Amino acid sequence: MKHYIIAKFIEGTDVKALAGPVKKIFDETLAIPGVHGVDVKLSNSDRANRFDIMIIMDMDREALPAYDAFQPHIRWKTEYGNVIAKKAIFDCDD
Repeated sequence: MKHYIIAKFIEGTDVKALAGPVKKIFDETLAIPGVHGVDVKLSNSDRANRFDIMIIMDMDREALPAYDAFQPHIRWKTEYGNVIAKKAIFDCDD
């Protein structure tokens, strides 16, 4: 399945500076059995009604509970949660 995390950061956040560290955190999830790939995309638009970052994970559906409990996922939420204004999570089949 694909697991999408789409986030908009609070105004004034240097999104480009966060891309590398966020990618590094999510690359650690590749150690979870059933997680096959991670991609981090930044928006190419600076319009106010656009989200800033999209994290795309390719994983087996059965890997989701392990991902939820995995320390890097928890770190993403604790380290970046305070600069996220909005977030959408979307899961779908390939």
